Amino acid sequence: MTTRRKSRESALQFLYQWDITHQDARKDFDHFKEHFLNEGGDLFFERVVQGVLSHGQEIDQLIEQYSENWRLDRIASIDRTILRMAIFELLYCEEIPPKVILNEAVDLGKHYGSENSGGFINGILDRILNEVVRKAVQPASMKS
Repeated sequence: MTTRRKSRESALQFLYQWDITHQDARKDFDHFKEHFLNEGGDLFFERVVQGVLSHGQEIDQLIEQYSENWRLDRIASIDRTILRMAIFELLYCEEIPPKVILNEAVDLGKHYGSENSGGFINGILDRILNEVVRKAVQPASMKS
């Protein structure tokens, strides 16, 4: 398992717990790092967690906008958490190819979610990738 995959799984565990409990993220973050991560920390884990927490409102708006007929609170917590992480990566981790982000998110959905999670996650992320991320990086002359 790659280092980033382990980091994503750790971030998923932390953010899922936070989504369920809505407790103090800073206190829980320090506790999680102390008990579940190797000494020296995990920079990618920290980047994803802090990014999702910092950009949560923007990310949640995108999820609601691109998940047709689904309110955020109706989406399973594990799927919602995976979507939040992947959208953060799509928007703010330009060094990671979008295809890798989508594949990792779908794999997490298949492993931790329901039998339909992978397809559900892929559908939303694919729309966001094509309608938000790729549109934002097109040259001005190509935008309509």
